[in-house]
Amino acid sequence: MLTPASLLPKLRRVFELSAAKIRSIEKTWDPGQGSPVCTVDGRYASRGWTEWTQGFQYGSAILQFDATGEREFLEIGRQGTVERMTPHVTHTGVHDHGFNNLSTYGNLLRLMNEGRIEENAWERRFYELALKCSGAVQAARWSRTAEGGGYIYSFNGPHSLFVDTIRSCRALVVGHQLGHVLMGENDARISLLDRAIAHAASTAKYSVYYGEGRDAYDVRGRVAHESIFDTNNGQYRCPNSQQGYSPFSTWTRGLAWAMCGFAELLEFFGSNDWMERAARATCDFYLENTASDAIPYWDTGAPGLARMSDWRSRPADPFNPHEPVDSSAAVIAAQGLLRLGCHLHIDRYWQAGLELCGALFDQPYLSADPAHQGLILHSVYHRPNGWSWRPGESSMWGDYHARELALYLLRLAEDGPYLKFSL
Repeated sequence: MLTPASLLPKLRRVFELSAAKIRSIEKTWDPGQGSPVCTVDGRYASRGWTEWTQGFQYGSAILQFDATGEREFLEIGRQGTVERMTPHVTHTGVHDHGFNNLSTYGNLLRLMNEGRIEENAWERRFYELALKCSGAVQAARWSRTAEGGGYIYSFNGPHSLFVDTIRSCRALVVGHQLGHVLMGENDARISLLDRAIAHAASTAKYSVYYGEGRDAYDVRGRVAHESIFDTNNGQYRCPNSQQGYSPFSTWTRGLAWAMCGFAELLEFFGSNDWMERAARATCDFYLENTASDAIPYWDTGAPGLARMSDWRSRPADPFNPHEPVDSSAAVIAAQGLLRLGCHLHIDRYWQAGLELCGALFDQPYLSADPAHQGLILHSVYHRPNGWSWRPGESSMWGDYHARELALYLLRLAEDGPYLKFSL
């Protein structure tokens, strides 16, 4: 039976390799190119769509300091945050505040709260102000549903609920913890926590399926990437997908965001029936619809899987000629499995998460090549657009979440403070 302590050699190896990759990116990356997104031939490149990965770049350095205590990485992360992350705090056009700003300002404030970095009143207020503003800006991106709830709408517009955004709810929760509210018309004080709960409830209701006959493809735990609403009256219209194969299949990174996001919120709230229902359904579906090593292909309905007989019964093959695996979905899902298993004391999820980590933090996924800037290999970005499917490439979000996952286990193995987003 695996334990975090039994994975210590692999966890330390992750951060040993990670250090050189962060240094390489810091040395070669030109900030004028925007944010590093995916590797091309082992070197990070940008990919214009939205700037949702810059927080992962500097957040990775902060996590590296957290794991190793090496001050050079704290300075890389802190300097990058101070000099380049401000536009993300007030970015009104995206649903990604929990990604960019919790990974940077949030991690720095957490380290100060833990006594890992020196107390400085002005620095503390700087991080707190950034997180308050980020939470309020995210909360202002609001569409109402016909049932009286609502959701933080995606960059596609007010009609669009993305399942990804469940993990951006952290921005609202932390802003609320810091005592902040969104000020609306006529000085209306809008609770950030209420909006986080309402968004999570809409995600659980519309993005997650429960096998109750909602449509002909209603399989328990299946997730729709996008849910479409009529903005005239807030009525739900249909599922859709931007990065998955179809509205009626499951894009596995979207599934992973739901697993991790609901598990984290469940930890924060302590208990919640519908959050637990969504977390358990998505984790169960993941375990039932991945390869035997729990590493997923990019979409459970990807057409090329039909040419790969019994693909669930053997380890994922990142070099197959039919469909890509998505290691970035795996590192996010692993954290969801571990957090849910720990919170509910369910060994099935806990052991599955540990076994998944054992596979990810080893060949052929962990990159030991010093010339390759990626940490976790075989990630895929936007398969329908033809972006970045070549075996052996990495993504900035995959690498960040691999470090976060390794740090989560490292703290458990070494009896450190439990890693959580909340204050």
